[in-house]
Amino acid sequence: MSDMGWHEAIVAVLGKSNEPMHYTDIADAIISQGLRTSVGATPANTVACYISYAKKQLGKESPFDKTAPGYYCLRSVEQMAPVSTSNTPSEYAASMNAPDEDAATIIVEENKNITGLINALGMYWSRDKINWCSGTPKLLGKQTAGSQPVDFSDQHGVYLLYDRSEVIYVGRTTDQGIGIRLKQHTFDRLNGRWDRFSWFGVYPVSESGDLKKDEQQYDRQLLIATMEALLIESVEPSQNRRRGDEFRAVEFLQTEDPEIELNRMRALIGQMQTKLGI
Repeated sequence: MSDMGWHEAIVAVLGKSNEPMHYTDIADAIISQGLRTSVGATPANTVACYISYAKKQLGKESPFDKTAPGYYCLRSVEQMAPVSTSNTPSEYAASMNAPDEDAATIIVEENKNITGLINALGMYWSRDKINWCSGTPKLLGKQTAGSQPVDFSDQHGVYLLYDRSEVIYVGRTTDQGIGIRLKQHTFDRLNGRWDRFSWFGVYPVSESGDLKKDEQQYDRQLLIATMEALLIESVEPSQNRRRGDEFRAVEFLQTEDPEIELNRMRALIGQMQTKLGI
């Protein structure tokens, strides 16, 4: 079974929902329902881009209705755009599944106040899954199980070091990547005291999997809301029942550096050669 086009997949997911969905949840549903297997590095951003493209192309006749920042539902059948006599249904579908660069710009502008200061994060990543021997260690993470890995070693922001479940250190990095900053903690006074870390980055991820390092401006209210959300995410106080307001940063799941597995294989081969006297 071939993948659905992004536009058709979004319509299919929203058609089964009884309430508006956030574009990140739409992306998760597309993957979990097997509507697409090829989803790139940032499927949530792609979903948002296609919805914005349809709204740009069709205006009020777009099949998607925005109910709140980042949340969408399908319009009623009567409201949905009719197929133009100059376009066949297949031509219409093809046009909706070919957003241009302007659409990507639209979605960045439209959603920059949704994610706030923190645009990507990783929670409770394992120190053992990082190859610290390399010059700049790779911090690899995936948005979803089926998406492409992204290297966050050059991300800027704040991070927490854990000794098991206890937070022992909070740091920040503005002039170098988090990867290098964390590496410094593998040979400084904190070396033997942490086994996990969380990070919160200001740079969003492009569809190609690169970090977008453009300058951004934030108002005070949004900054305070994001700071509150950051503390809730990192400390997880028992009395907080939800995330902070206006916080929809995309969490990435850690992926082990492939070089670590290669090192294991080399060590195993070396042991076997020693036993055989080779």
